[in-house]
Amino acid sequence: MYQANGYRPEKVCVVGAGPSGLIMARQLLRAGIPFDLYEKHSDVGGIWDPENPGSPMYNSAHFISSKHTSYFYGFPMPEHYPDYPSWRQLRDYIRSFARTYGLYEHITFNAPVETARLVDGEWRVTVAGNEHRYRALIAAPGVTWHPSRPNFPGLDTFRGEARHSVTYRHPDEFRHQRVLIVGGGNSGADIACDAARNADAAFFSVRRGYRYIPKHIFGVPLDVFVNEGGRPPAGVVVPEDPSALVDALVGDLTRYGLPAPDHDALASHPIVNTQIIHHLSHGDITAKPDVARFTPGGVVFADGSEEQIDLVIFATGYDYKVPFVDESVFEWRNRHPQLYLNVFNRQVDSLYVLGFIEFADAAYHRFDEMAQLVAIDLSVAGPEKTRFRHLKSSHYPDLRGSMQYIDSPRHANYVETHTYQHVLAEIREAFGWPAVDNAYFEALPTGLEPVLAGR
Repeated sequence: MYQANGYRPEKVCVVGAGPSGLIMARQLLRAGIPFDLYEKHSDVGGIWDPENPGSPMYNSAHFISSKHTSYFYGFPMPEHYPDYPSWRQLRDYIRSFARTYGLYEHITFNAPVETARLVDGEWRVTVAGNEHRYRALIAAPGVTWHPSRPNFPGLDTFRGEARHSVTYRHPDEFRHQRVLIVGGGNSGADIACDAARNADAAFFSVRRGYRYIPKHIFGVPLDVFVNEGGRPPAGVVVPEDPSALVDALVGDLTRYGLPAPDHDALASHPIVNTQIIHHLSHGDITAKPDVARFTPGGVVFADGSEEQIDLVIFATGYDYKVPFVDESVFEWRNRHPQLYLNVFNRQVDSLYVLGFIEFADAAYHRFDEMAQLVAIDLSVAGPEKTRFRHLKSSHYPDLRGSMQYIDSPRHANYVETHTYQHVLAEIREAFGWPAVDNAYFEALPTGLEPVLAGR
């Protein structure tokens, strides 16, 4: 890739062609920053393509945010899409986005990055045994590729099948089985519903009490109602406290055997699923407390009850990893890298990670705002570059506002979305860049009309 001594690369390396990597690529195009994007799979889409080895996607999966808020800026989802699109529709939408903005021509597919090393101020990136040089590295590896599986007492003696939810695909896997789903997050609740409809007997084990939030409030998608100041029907008084509102809509969860919520509604990642309440209320599935231990034939729970179990699905989350970069380059806490604004490596000026963040909001808009800050940092020079470098090393803004999130690894990188947006806006404005909105990319040539539009 280079021959002359003293050559300094101009290109930036982006790793990963899932949603966050594609969002980053479009920002780089708009900023006029040359880049290469490497993707280990054969097409774009990341987790939304279950053909990609290691994807956690299952047949019944749908977006938990609505199409009205969870879309790429300037590229709305098609009108014919439902409020909550399926994984197939998300996959097709993402590919249409990449075609429309000409991103495919910048991507090398079937190209897993083996290593990325910082040498003499530049990144040496090895792909298929070949080394390439770049001035910066932007990792967009996704957060649901490395399953976190618990190790309960007696699990090694269990004669049934026990596996992580990353392996689950279709409800037929539950037929003629007594199934236990461990984990009460969004995927755990989804998979528990599949088990309720298809297993001979289904059980749902959770460690703590959560609130299960409906996808529609008074017929309006949840995120639209919350973000656009939805109004209840005439004569209906809605509690101002979000916890009281959810409790009023869903009712007393202890009636179904679930533990009472032990935190405010906004203190945890929202579980946007009330189908599980439907199945619990119909006796299709039985709620259980945390697992105490396994036996050869089943499971003993924390309350002393015991069930014979054939199949256990651990919906117990994922670990954050950047597998192609030495872990020592990052500071880790609760298995999460500690990054400025959850994007910038504080010690290595040319290293960025996009997508390692959690908030109760639509992700794609926030990713675009984060990606814009990366583009700003890669664009500035002289005193402005020095100023941005100083921010990365010394600025520790409060990203949680007044929120107190539950103490768990899942919430280690959690931010309060409005507080976070305000901090990003302050930095963007300090460097004289406009806000990212639906008009921000209008000047960027697309070359193709959106393939999905009007279908």
